Amino acid sequence: MAEEKQLFEYNEESIKSLDWKEHIRLRPGMYIGKLGDGSAPDDGIYVLVKEVIDNCIDEYTMGHGKQVELTIEGKNVTIRDYGRGIPLGKVVDVVSKINTGAKYDSKAFQKSVGLNGVGTKAVNALSQYFKVTAFREGKEKAAEFAKGELIKEYKEAKTNEPNGTLVEFIPDETVFRNFHFIHEYLDNQLWNYCYLNAGLAMHFNGRKYVSKNGLLDLLQRKTNPDELHYPIIHLKGEDIEVALSHNNDYGEDIFSFVNGQYTTQGGTHQQAFREAYIKVIRDYYKKDYEASDIRTSIVAAVSVRVQEPVFESQTKTKLGSQNVYEGGPSMKNFILDFLAKELDNFLHRNPTVSDALKKRIEQNERERKELAGIKKLANERAKKANLHNKKLRDCRIHLNDELPAKNKGEFITLQRNSTIFITEGDSASGSITKSRNVDSQAVFSLRGKPLNCFGLNKKVVYENEEFNLLQHALNIEDGLEGLRYNNIVIATDADVDGMHIRLLMMTFFLQFFPDLVKRGHVYILETPLFRVRNKQETIYCYDETEKQAAVKKLGNKPEITRFKGLGEISPDEFGRFIGRDIRLQPVILEQGDHIQYLLEYYMGKNTMERQEFIINNLKMEIDLIGN
Repeated sequence: MAEEKQLFEYNEESIKSLDWKEHIRLRPGMYIGKLGDGSAPDDGIYVLVKEVIDNCIDEYTMGHGKQVELTIEGKNVTIRDYGRGIPLGKVVDVVSKINTGAKYDSKAFQKSVGLNGVGTKAVNALSQYFKVTAFREGKEKAAEFAKGELIKEYKEAKTNEPNGTLVEFIPDETVFRNFHFIHEYLDNQLWNYCYLNAGLAMHFNGRKYVSKNGLLDLLQRKTNPDELHYPIIHLKGEDIEVALSHNNDYGEDIFSFVNGQYTTQGGTHQQAFREAYIKVIRDYYKKDYEASDIRTSIVAAVSVRVQEPVFESQTKTKLGSQNVYEGGPSMKNFILDFLAKELDNFLHRNPTVSDALKKRIEQNERERKELAGIKKLANERAKKANLHNKKLRDCRIHLNDELPAKNKGEFITLQRNSTIFITEGDSASGSITKSRNVDSQAVFSLRGKPLNCFGLNKKVVYENEEFNLLQHALNIEDGLEGLRYNNIVIATDADVDGMHIRLLMMTFFLQFFPDLVKRGHVYILETPLFRVRNKQETIYCYDETEKQAAVKKLGNKPEITRFKGLGEISPDEFGRFIGRDIRLQPVILEQGDHIQYLLEYYMGKNTMERQEFIINNLKMEIDLIGN
C-alpha cells in the first residue's frame, strides 16, 4: 500500500513546465481553434495563413507597405509584405519566443489585430518547415525552423530587396492530416482584408484584390442587386463603418469585423449593432415595430476599431470588449450614437429609401402574423417531440453552449467540431449512431425523401413535421445566433436516390436558411464507394481512379466490395470515415450565384434547358477492372 501511495504522491516533481512549442503542439486548439483538413473555412490551416497576414495588415494600418503577396503552391505557403520589416536583431525571438512582440506597446500598434505575441509562434510550432526573412534598410536576416526548433540562423547580409518581411511555411502533416487548401475560402479571406483596408492591394497566385469603397464593395459582392429592396446604405465615421440593405432571404445576414478581423461568431459589437439598429428604426418611424420584423431579411456589415480588443479566444472570432477604449464609451453607446445620427440623417435625406425600408418591415410584419397561428401549433408539437425526439440522437457539446470557467480553449475546439449528420433510413442512421463520437456528433434521421420546398413559403417549415423538428434541432428559428452545431453534414447513399435527397436538403437550406450555406456550415459526407483488400492490407476508395490504384498496388486479384448504401458499411468501419480522417465536401456558393435561379434550374419544373443539359452531358461509366 505504501508503495502504491508513493506512486501517486503529489510533490514538486509532479509539476511540469512545457516548452512553448510543446504546449502549442500538445494543445493546438487553444491557439488556432480546430485542426481539420481544409474542408471548412475555420480549419487550422487557414488560421495559420491568417495569423501571418494579420501582422502584414497591422503594418499597413500603421502606414507602412501598401501591398501583401500570398503564394500557395501545393502545400507550400509564402507571404511577403512591404512594411518596416522585423528589427534584424529580433527576427528569431519574434517567431520563437512566446509573448514577444511590439504590440504590447499601444503607441506602436494602437488598434492592431495581433496583441499577445502568440500568432506567428503558433504558425512556427505547427509547421514542418518555417522560414522568416526580414528586409530592413538594405540588410536582411533569416532563420529556418522545423516544428518550432531553430535549425539554421543566417548571418546579416546586404540586400537590394525593399523593406518588409517574408514568411514561408509548410503546415505539419502529422498535425493537419491529409490537408488541402480550398482557394475559394482564401479568396473570401483576402477580399475581407481589402474591404476593411481600402487601398490595400493583395495578390494571391497572380490575382490582384483591391477595394476602393470598403464595406459597400463587400455587400455588393455578397448580394444580388435585383434582390435588394433599396440601394445599399453606406455610413462611415471615426473607427466605425456600416453598410446595410434588405433582400428577399429569410433571417438576417450580418458580417462583423474588429480591427480588420472577421468575427465569425459576432460578439459585443454585433449585438450592439442589432440593438442600436432596432432602436433607431423605431425612433425614426415613431412606431414600436417588432424586433424580428425590423431585422428579418437584413444584410449588413459593421466594422469597428477598438484599442486593445479582448477576444474570447486566440482565434479572435468573437469580441468580448465592453468598451471602445479604456475609460471610453461602451460598445453599445458608441454604435447607438453613430447610427442615431448618421442613419437617421440618411433616412431623412433619402425618402425613397426610407419608404422602401418601411414597406419591407411591414411586409415582414404581415408574413409574421400570417405564420403566427401555425407557428404556435408547430412549436408546441416540436416541444413535445423534443422530449422524446426519435429523429435526433443528440451529442453532449454544442456550438451555443456557455463557455466553462476553465479550459475555454479546449472547449471552443470541441464546439467547433460539433456536428450533426442528416441521414436517411434506419440502417444508415444506425451505423452512424453506433460509431459516432457522442461528445460532438449528433444524428438526425429522415424517414424518406424530404419535400421539395422550392417555390414554397416559410409556412412549409412549420407545416412539415420533419422540417420543423430539424429547425428546432439546429435551433435556427430566430437566426444563427443560437446555432447548436458548427457542421451540418448531409450523409446519404452515393446512388441516384442519395443524390436526390442531397439536392432536396440543400434546397431546404438555401430556400429558408441561406446563411447556413453562406457561412460555410453545410457539407456533404464523402464515404468510400469501394473496399479493396487482401490478407495484408485494406484500402478504401472514394472513386474509380482510387480503386484502380488500389488494385494495382495490392495486385494478384484482391477482393473488391462495392458499397451501395451507408447501411452496408459496418459500424466499426464507419467509425473510420467520420473520425479523424473524415472527408467532407463543403457546399460553397460562388460569387455571383443567384440562389433563386440556381434552385429554379435544379429543383423547378423540368425545363427544356435542364433536359438539354442532361442529354448533352450524359456519360456511361465503364468498369475497367472486373470484379
